[in-house]
Amino acid sequence: MCLIAEAVTAMEFRASAEDVARMSHAHPTYAEAMKEACLAATENRAIHM
Repeated sequence: MCLIAEAVTAMEFRASAEDVARMSHAHPTYAEAMKEACLAATENRAIHM
């Protein structure tokens, strides 16, 4: 549920991967995986992958 809300919010505000990566994410959740994917998409800065 939280992952869907995060994705919809990012789409609504036309957020970039960098914007999503800078948001606060709970640990450990699927939302944190979304943050990791966004970090990987921006200059390959993923922490846990």
